[in-house]
Amino acid sequence: MHKTPSKQNFLFNYYIKRLFDLTIAFALGIATIPLLLFGSLVIFIFLGRPVCFNQERPGKNKKTFKIWKLRTMSNEKDNNGHLLPDEQRLGKVGKIIRALSIDELPQLYNVFRGEMSLVGPRPLLVEYLDIYTDEEMTRQSVLPGITGWAQINGRNAITWKEKLALDVWYVQNWSLMLDMKILVMTIARIFKRSNISKEPNVVTKYNGHN
Repeated sequence: MHKTPSKQNFLFNYYIKRLFDLTIAFALGIATIPLLLFGSLVIFIFLGRPVCFNQERPGKNKKTFKIWKLRTMSNEKDNNGHLLPDEQRLGKVGKIIRALSIDELPQLYNVFRGEMSLVGPRPLLVEYLDIYTDEEMTRQSVLPGITGWAQINGRNAITWKEKLALDVWYVQNWSLMLDMKILVMTIARIFKRSNISKEPNVVTKYNGHN
């Protein structure tokens, strides 16, 4: 028989994870200031303004918030004034910034605001809420993360269904030790650039089946 966590355990887990997030996010925020400034300068020189942008994403309990990222695509348009496809606007500079996850650094601001966690299911598009299965929807019961279990187990090299299944597994098996493991493995993969060259640069949208 499944044992439902007590309210005391729930509150303890919530506050210990929040304290963990704030402590590590503060340290990372200080340590990555030079990297963030350098990345912003490179974007300004090669891609122009704006350097940052935000998008509406669903968070815990489907509450939407604005996620912040460094821009990695140009604003090139076709003869009709429409933006070119993503794969045509993502150049070498953008690919490098994405590969090193520098574009995700502004999301530390979202962590401080309590809208995100360091570790959790990635915040995806709002439109996906209408096509998640009941099981997949459980990913919305926790704060979204800058990195997650799916990101260290294939990232964009796996299917959407596999990715969402990994998100659900994380929610069902969460522990502080698991968060620590995911953070360490994320950092290791960034430095080793594991799987990055094998991944598509532009991810196809989830349609409920892929």
